[in-house]
Amino acid sequence: MYVTSAQALSAPAHDQDAAVRELRDRAEIVDALHRFGLGQDLKDKELFASAFAADAELDFRPAAAKWGGRPPLMRGRDAIVSTILALFDGRVDTTHQVTNPRVTVDGDTARLTALVEAQHLLAADHGVFALLKNPYDVELVRDGERWVVRRMTIDNAWYTGDPVAIFG
Repeated sequence: MYVTSAQALSAPAHDQDAAVRELRDRAEIVDALHRFGLGQDLKDKELFASAFAADAELDFRPAAAKWGGRPPLMRGRDAIVSTILALFDGRVDTTHQVTNPRVTVDGDTARLTALVEAQHLLAADHGVFALLKNPYDVELVRDGERWVVRRMTIDNAWYTGDPVAIFG
């Protein structure tokens, strides 16, 4: 499930070309998660959509189960983008911080593990909030020069505030 390898790079230290290719891939892989977070924070549909493959799946059910939420499994880039952005549009302000990324690359597929701290505040009253610390398990595919999310599962390590007020 999570990336737990004992070293960062799989390319041999003596093969500088392979190491540079892998480092570029790793930067692009983590950038997919940055586009996911910043796209939400800026309410930028194009940036947010750029994080996903057309056939992507986003599973927020493990995180929501921690406070009794029951969201559906979201399938398809268009459904993910429209569902999430519509849920927050004009109602919720967000900030996302991505930390501790771990990456494995296998040809044109990759796996990413990261922690994401996501702050959600009601736009009308920032005193109503939910701060979430979520482990992410992400499968990605190469899309030309960039990488995109094929499957993302979001769990929850802890939260404070009122997620029900934010997510329903």
